[in-house]
Amino acid sequence: MALLATTYVASAQSKTDAWLEKMIRQQASPFLNEILDQPDTFHYQFIYTKIDRDKNNQPHFTNYYYRVNRNEYFNPASMVKLPTAVLALEKMNTLNKYGVNKFTTMFTDSAFSRQTKVKHDSSAANFLPSVAQYVKKIFLVSDNDAYNRLYEFVGQQQLNERMWQMGYNDTRITRRFVTMNEDENRHTNPIRFMQGDSLLYRQLAAYNADPFNFQKKIFIGRAHYNRFDSLIKAPMDFTTHNNFPLEDMQQVLQAVLFPNSVPEQKRFNLQPDDYAFLYRYMSELPSESDHPHYDTAEFFDSYTKFFMFKAWRSKIPSNIRVFNKTGWSYGFLTDVAYIVDFKNKIEFMVSGNIYVNSDGVLNDDKYEYVETGYPFFKEMGNIIYQYELKRKRKHAPDLSAFQFDYRN
Repeated sequence: MALLATTYVASAQSKTDAWLEKMIRQQASPFLNEILDQPDTFHYQFIYTKIDRDKNNQPHFTNYYYRVNRNEYFNPASMVKLPTAVLALEKMNTLNKYGVNKFTTMFTDSAFSRQTKVKHDSSAANFLPSVAQYVKKIFLVSDNDAYNRLYEFVGQQQLNERMWQMGYNDTRITRRFVTMNEDENRHTNPIRFMQGDSLLYRQLAAYNADPFNFQKKIFIGRAHYNRFDSLIKAPMDFTTHNNFPLEDMQQVLQAVLFPNSVPEQKRFNLQPDDYAFLYRYMSELPSESDHPHYDTAEFFDSYTKFFMFKAWRSKIPSNIRVFNKTGWSYGFLTDVAYIVDFKNKIEFMVSGNIYVNSDGVLNDDKYEYVETGYPFFKEMGNIIYQYELKRKRKHAPDLSAFQFDYRN
């Protein structure tokens, strides 16, 4: 079922590198070629980022595009957790003068309609909530409540103004992942940072009065279920939903992993230990985590690793690490990843999304994630991986900055 959106832009306006399309098509299975033959059904976009190191181990990036179009809407789902988590760490660094850091106990209070409080976190070793614990959960299993709490900490206004300041003008983050109206999402909770019984810093409740540009109307599907589980025989309105183009996602991840490779405007204000913290939890597997501890029957190793691995709950070889963020909702799947093979000394980035909703009904929980979406990512990732295995490099990369002892 094609997207029914007044903002739809013809695929001819998409960016495609003929070399990348030819390479993928030649290696693709009949299954993958059938998907690629139906862009108006699956609305896929894909970026392959080649990384070449110079003699000083400095990385140089080349992006290759396959049907990438920032004007063709897809729902970013949990991908908005990536900049929200990073901006939460950035904001923490402005509070150091109060004796606060990412591990400091963070109590969330309530001051407006539908807001909720947090005083405990059973996933933490000390049972107390903190920015660090929320960031861990976002990258380990894409936890929704963790995102909501960091959205409230950073604030809707600061989230968006900072992204726009960095040059991501098409990105907007308008909502939590809990049922709230537009006004409720503009209000964010009061927060206290505590050391024992001592208050270190109090953040007052906030309200974002800045307008968003919702001139482009976005409607998807042929029918949808509303929040009351009633079937509405009309497309679902995504006009005021979060928006995060794939190119922006790729740039944000690159800015986190390789800050010196992007213009200064696009760099986050993080400390070295923040980067190391992000790298670890972007790549750590649920089975390697003690706090939080996860049931690995549900949260298997490739739970949030779509490229190369997700389709059949694959085991990830010990020589490969994936530093990434994924999103899935309303039939949209997205993954933006940096993949490292320490044994073969290769590295590359892959970013992509696909829409798998053959009946055109949204919110019915009937999407072809397992049958179509995950196999798409697995095969696309492996095509690039096989190409990278054979590709000649002038300088082998030193990848030690991305190696961690996940047992400690």
